[in-house]
Amino acid sequence: MRKFITICTLLLGVAANLFAKTTTTVLPNSRQIEWSDQEIGVIIHLDINIFAPETFDYAKKETLPPLSAFSPSRLNTDQWIESAQKAGAKYAVLTAKHGTGFCLWKTKVHDYHVGNSPAKGGGNDIVADFIKSCKKYGLKPGLYYNTNMNTYYQAGYVKMSDEDRLKFNEAVYLQLKELWSEYGELFEIWFDGGVMSDRKVGIKDRVMRLLKDYQPNAFLFNGPIGDNNILRWVKNEDGRTPYPFWNRINPITNGAGEAAIDDGSGDPSGNYWVGAEADFPNRNKSAWNGGWLWRAGEEDKVFSANDLLNRYYTSVGRNTNVLIGMAIDTSGLFPLRDAKIFEDFGNKLKIREKSKIASSKGSENNLELKFKHEQPINQIEIEEDLNYGERIRKYTVEALTDGQWKIIAEGSSIGHKRIQLIDQVTVSTVRLKIIKSDKKPSIKSFSAYYYTN
Repeated sequence: MRKFITICTLLLGVAANLFAKTTTTVLPNSRQIEWSDQEIGVIIHLDINIFAPETFDYAKKETLPPLSAFSPSRLNTDQWIESAQKAGAKYAVLTAKHGTGFCLWKTKVHDYHVGNSPAKGGGNDIVADFIKSCKKYGLKPGLYYNTNMNTYYQAGYVKMSDEDRLKFNEAVYLQLKELWSEYGELFEIWFDGGVMSDRKVGIKDRVMRLLKDYQPNAFLFNGPIGDNNILRWVKNEDGRTPYPFWNRINPITNGAGEAAIDDGSGDPSGNYWVGAEADFPNRNKSAWNGGWLWRAGEEDKVFSANDLLNRYYTSVGRNTNVLIGMAIDTSGLFPLRDAKIFEDFGNKLKIREKSKIASSKGSENNLELKFKHEQPINQIEIEEDLNYGERIRKYTVEALTDGQWKIIAEGSSIGHKRIQLIDQVTVSTVRLKIIKSDKKPSIKSFSAYYYTN
C-alpha cells in the first residue's frame, strides 16, 4: 500500500462549500462525531497476485496471473467480517480493486475480474458478498479503489502518455460509478494516494461529481474535496499516531501553489475539522507487500493480540481511529490463526473495559475520582465532548498517595480519547486538572483503570 501524497494532494480552494465559514470555534458535525465513535475499523486485502507471489511484478503487465489462477476454494466473507466484529471493529473496508487491476466484482469495463475466474464457478461477486456480510454482522461497509496504480492498465508503475492516461481515467470513472451506484450507501471510501488533480490529465473533478451523485455521505480517506467528509493520514502505516494530535487543521500550500490539506499533527487553533485514521497491516512490514497481502510461510510475522492492543493505545488513545489490515489467504479465508488473534484482541478490550475503577464527567477545571479504599491503577483515560470541539490545551493528572499529591500523567491534546499507560500506583483519589483551555472544558469521561490482562 502506497500513499503518493506528493502527487495527489487534496485541494481546498476549489470548493467553497467544503467547510463552514471559519469561526473562533471549529466544531465537527454529527456525522464526524459518529465516525470518531467507531474507533476501530478493518481494511481487507485480497488480490490475484497472492496466487503468484514469486513471479508477479507490479511494473510488468506480462507478469499478471491468468484469471484461472484466482481459485479460492473456501472463500467466505462472513468469516472475514465475523473475525473483524470479534476484534471490536465497527466498520470494514474492502480492496475492491488493489494494485494489479484485478476487480473483485463483475465490472463491465474489462474482462480481468472475478466473474471470469474459477471462484465459485466464475459467477461470484465478492463486493456484493462483502456488503451482505457487513449487514449481517452490523459493520458499516466501505470500499477501497486505487485510482492511480493499476498493472492491468500499466498506470502508475510506468510512465504513461497523456492519451493513455485519459483512457485509463475513463476506465476508473466507469468502475467507480459501478461501485458507488450498485452496492448501496458506503460508510467510508478509501483513495490510496488520493485522486490525481492535474488539470490536463487528472480525474478529480469527475470523481467529485460522482461522489455528489452517488455517495454524498461517505467519508473519504485521501479523497478529493467533499463536504466535511475528508479524512487524513497520520504519515505512517504502523498504527502509531504522533502526539499531540488535533482534529483541527490549517491548509497548507503545495508545490503547485495550491491550497491543500496537511497530513500532519494538526493545530489546536486550526480553521477546519478533519479527522484522521491510523492504519497498519496485521503482519509486520518485513512481510510480503509490507504485510498487507497474504503469503505462505509468514506466520511468524503476524502481530499478536498484545501488539494489536498496543496499537489501539497509540491510535485510538491518541485521538484517531485505527484501521487494521486483514490479509486474506489463497483459500479465501482470513487465516484461522490470525482470526484467533483478532478474537483475543477483542476479548482484551472487553476485559480492559471491565477493569475501569471509576469514572466522572463535567465542565469544571478540576475533576476528582475518590475511592472508598486505596486502589492500584495503571491507566488513565480522558474524553472530551466533541459537540463542543477540542478545547483543552494542557492538563495534568494527579494522584493522592501516602498523603501526597503526585503528578502521574500530563498532556495537551485529548479530543475523542486520550489513553495513558502509567506506572502502577496505589491511590485514594485521582484528579484531573485542566491547566489551559480554549473556553470552558467539557469532559465526557475521566476514568481510571487497573488492567493486568
